[in-house]
Amino acid sequence: MSTLSEWIGKFAANYRWGLFGLALLALLFTYGPSQQLSFDRSLEQMFSPDDPDRLAYERLKADFGSSDVVLLVYSDEDLFDEDGEGIKRLAEISGRAARIEGVREVLSLAEISRLIKSLQNTGSLFDSFQRFSSGRNQDKDQDDDTDFDGPAILNPKSALAKEYLKLFEGYTHGSDRKTAAVACMLRPESDGGSDLRAQAISDLTELVQSLPDDLEPGVLAGEPVMVVEGFSLLEQDGRRLGFWSTVLLGIVILICFRSLRWLVTPIAVVQWALLSTQAVLVYSGLQLTMVSSMLAAIITVVGVATVVHLVVRYRELDSQGLSPKATLAATLSALWLPILGACATDAVGFGSLWLAEVGPVQDFGTMMVIGSLLVIPAVYLLAPLMATFAAVPREHRPGPSELAVRNFLRDSATWAVDRSRWFGPVLLVLTVILSIGSSRLSVETDFTRNFRSGSRLVQWYAFVETRLGGAGVWDLVLGAPPRLTKDYLDRVRTLEDRLRALRYPDSTPDEPAALTKVISLVDALDAADADQNLASLPRDPELRLQGMTAAMPSFMQSLRHQHTDEDGSPIGRGSLRIMLRSLERQPANRKAWLIGEVQRLALEAFPQTKEDPAAAAAGSYVLLTRLIESMLRDQWVTFGAASIGIAVMLLVTVRSLSLTLVALVPNAFPIFVLMGMLGWFGLKLNMGAAMIAAVSMGLSVDSSIHYLLLYLEARGRGKHPDACRDEVQESVGLAALFSTIALIAGFGVLLFSEFVPTIYFGALVSLAMIGGLVGNLIVLPLLLNWLEIILPNATTNAARRMGYKIQQDEESASPAMPAAGAAPRL
Repeated sequence: MSTLSEWIGKFAANYRWGLFGLALLALLFTYGPSQQLSFDRSLEQMFSPDDPDRLAYERLKADFGSSDVVLLVYSDEDLFDEDGEGIKRLAEISGRAARIEGVREVLSLAEISRLIKSLQNTGSLFDSFQRFSSGRNQDKDQDDDTDFDGPAILNPKSALAKEYLKLFEGYTHGSDRKTAAVACMLRPESDGGSDLRAQAISDLTELVQSLPDDLEPGVLAGEPVMVVEGFSLLEQDGRRLGFWSTVLLGIVILICFRSLRWLVTPIAVVQWALLSTQAVLVYSGLQLTMVSSMLAAIITVVGVATVVHLVVRYRELDSQGLSPKATLAATLSALWLPILGACATDAVGFGSLWLAEVGPVQDFGTMMVIGSLLVIPAVYLLAPLMATFAAVPREHRPGPSELAVRNFLRDSATWAVDRSRWFGPVLLVLTVILSIGSSRLSVETDFTRNFRSGSRLVQWYAFVETRLGGAGVWDLVLGAPPRLTKDYLDRVRTLEDRLRALRYPDSTPDEPAALTKVISLVDALDAADADQNLASLPRDPELRLQGMTAAMPSFMQSLRHQHTDEDGSPIGRGSLRIMLRSLERQPANRKAWLIGEVQRLALEAFPQTKEDPAAAAAGSYVLLTRLIESMLRDQWVTFGAASIGIAVMLLVTVRSLSLTLVALVPNAFPIFVLMGMLGWFGLKLNMGAAMIAAVSMGLSVDSSIHYLLLYLEARGRGKHPDACRDEVQESVGLAALFSTIALIAGFGVLLFSEFVPTIYFGALVSLAMIGGLVGNLIVLPLLLNWLEIILPNATTNAARRMGYKIQQDEESASPAMPAAGAAPRL
């Protein structure tokens, strides 16, 4: 044991009360800020700043104020009754929605009815003026559609009403004439942040659940609803994990160690590290995102694994009859390097996420680097006092059950080593076969599948998809001249025709078009021509738009953007928006194909020029479809970086290239097996699996470091490799087993989440920890056995470089390769 190790152990033991006081003092500065950590719900932040989809989304928001639409949909048997009661109820609901603070504008049949009335008045006035100017009889050829007393949209004699009903069918109402929809255009988050957006969704949910005149509750749909609902469930999962995982962890630890102090110690260490991490994030201005929502879970893994290793070593030394203070000093002296190496290696592994192109993934890497490193002071500030708490009696030697577990761990490694000639190759072949399944992995782009099939959001979307023909709302943004011309509108009209004609390559003859709705102001102008008075208005598009803009200024401005000076004259080029609708709940390949085809057709019609940027598909629908693809883009890059970073840290810690390579294998093989199994079982990757490779690599390496360092320490004491392995299996193996059981019990609560990525995350992390356990307790001793045979001096030289004075005895000789057909123990 080095002088530094002894000093660290004695210092922590002698000044444990002072260290505990520092921990409490630190809480005074961290607890308050830690409660202020917030979520960043901005969807575009999930993409790199130069991502084309993000740039298109930001262009859409910059030009039109907000690109996000929420559909409020309900059933009303009397919607189209000519007495107008259904439209009156719709107008009341639309008005209540429009008054919600986070809603900028609404569109429903009630607003369209007012638009029609306004356009008809404009057309009638212009027609009367023409008749007066030409001296014709005012009553001659007068259209009798104005005699209708009900809402203009329901006038059976109005050609304009018929055209607008046809135009907006599937958007503001269903073809069954019983489904009403209010399209609520939300205010941009820049107006009030993500909290305003969340409150608007909450208010709309309350509205749709309490409709007037005893109407059945309606539903909400739209990408903003899914995002807000997803974050709500993530926050709920975080609270559930914080409470139930602590309870379950405590139960398992209490069963394993039968001591209250060992129940309190890991919980205290994890909570101190978590609060400190959250405070640092608040001070740094960082926020949680969908990627980093499981921050507490990862810190729990690192903290519990570290403390359990400390507990096992303390109990081993305590059984030798040392005083509590001497036992603590010896424990901390022996484990300071493994704890430092494990946490630092975790930090380097998570730091690999900095190479990702997605900002929130980089931020998550930063958070985990901070969290992993803060586990070190948490252990040394809190564990010393709790380990020597005077009111706790001395512990006794392990009971029969613990001895049985130790024997099992020792014998399992011996079994694998004794059969290394066939067991190793079989394990390799199985790993390769299972890993091949990763080539079959596909991405889940249907965001509704991130929620349980019985959840209200999935039911809402099923309702909207059935009644309106698609809940996916997105847009095309085109460059536009300062004044719209007939030629320009013809180009837009041609593009819309091509978009409406899109059919999926694998579609059946009777399957509807890929886009369920395509609407722009061109369609509004064309529909107006159905009215003979409006058709007689001047053909100049700008003049024809003035009447529509006067009736519905916000809605028309949401279809066309144009900067003007103080006199209203246009400045520079503008933008035109084509609103699209498609099915949300469909396979990933169809969504990807549709977005690609829409983008291709748009670029053919409106390529980039000196005056205008290229046409672009944009909206939350596009971002959510490509969200997982964006995150998975860096999956193997970050995994490779994590492997290299961890290898460097291992090399620094164990000071042996051969041991470093040996330690990497058992930590990498569970990841390949896990990803391969996902592919073989046909499971699609969602956010819960997007970074599992790099995260798992960082989590499983802790036990490897503890294993190798204790192995080298035993070799430094002159022990035979067999004895070294037995000692490590009973010590590090027991700690790894107990911590894995405790953590799996804690993460088991995530399996009851309503958010499927959380379920994936809990299940995959648990499986990764099981794989890491098998790797460290079966594969690692098997590889060490081969290393001792191939390079007999590798471990002793590494121990010597670490400062151990090698003691030679009759058992220190390295093993020889077993004879053919024999299976002697190493």
